[in-house]
Amino acid sequence: MNLTLSPSHNMLPLTLDGSTGEGGGQILRTGLALSMVTGRPLHITRIRAGRPKPGLMRQHLACVQAAAAVCGGQADGAELNSQALQFTPGTVRGGDYRFQIATAGSCLLVLQTVLPALMLADGESRVQLLGGTHNPMAPPFDFLERAFAPLVRRLGVGLELQLLRRGFFPAGGGELVAHITPPLSTAQPLAPVDVMERGPLQNAWCEAVAPGLARSIVPRELETLGQRMGWTCEAGQLRQPPTRQNEGPGNALIATLEHAHITEVFCQLGERSLSAEQVAKRLANEVHAYQRSQGALGPHLADQWMLPLALAVWRSGRAASYTCTEATPHTQTNAQTIALGLPVQVQITPVERALRVEVLPHG
Repeated sequence: MNLTLSPSHNMLPLTLDGSTGEGGGQILRTGLALSMVTGRPLHITRIRAGRPKPGLMRQHLACVQAAAAVCGGQADGAELNSQALQFTPGTVRGGDYRFQIATAGSCLLVLQTVLPALMLADGESRVQLLGGTHNPMAPPFDFLERAFAPLVRRLGVGLELQLLRRGFFPAGGGELVAHITPPLSTAQPLAPVDVMERGPLQNAWCEAVAPGLARSIVPRELETLGQRMGWTCEAGQLRQPPTRQNEGPGNALIATLEHAHITEVFCQLGERSLSAEQVAKRLANEVHAYQRSQGALGPHLADQWMLPLALAVWRSGRAASYTCTEATPHTQTNAQTIALGLPVQVQITPVERALRVEVLPHG
């Protein structure tokens, strides 16, 4: 597979078709981020056309509202089920923000919408988010804290995350705080980095939490995963961290692989239709798929790392690359959207037992 994107750029509005690629909410979130960092008005149509219920859901509205708050922007069409949005950004300002996502909408997706802009803001920001922290179809808090945030810090951005309370679907009730410090140097606002190899494995472990559910779930999940991965409690590889008051009900099984150059996190959430053993088997399969590849980044990190890295390439004028295990439809759609919003090229090419993603300044 070869994918090269390099459109022309100017300050005309950024026009996006929400049905492109996998046709989900990521086009909206990436589009909002690109609009804020470039100052280009955003016009997006056919929002989430690829989903069974197209249009803006509550958590997507939360992303729009958060974007408007951090830049003083204006949004026309920001209402439930709307399939078209006109967003006019203002000036991004660092500050103290609080966003509450209705029901159990993902806090982390809202954070990822405003983070690119706040990385380049005029000062530090504190962002408090209330809602879901462990959601289906969204990155869990543990992933952002251990896998994503360390990469962002390598760009020269301060990003510290604190989990105050887990929130599971459908009740929500989670809370986290993000502290964002833009680079101190105005001459080099972001420094691109290459991540070509994961390096030797230094540590690996799994955690299971199931607040508000049967006590047998966690031991069964950990036992099944231990058998499939060769991990043991005695080696500290199977863990049951404490849960906080008023958390749950919900279940998350999370594997962390610490390599010399990258940390990857994989998560499976319990469902009514799945046994504890099935949840563990799914997670083991996900980890094994990563281990069979030589790519540094797993499929989700490869997707979510692309925009921060593209910002660094754009601001510095220097190319950067990383390897990954696969390019999901999310990743390919994100590459297309980024290349429409920034003067960069995104190239995805096969290498031995991996893919190489290269982001190049355009022109």
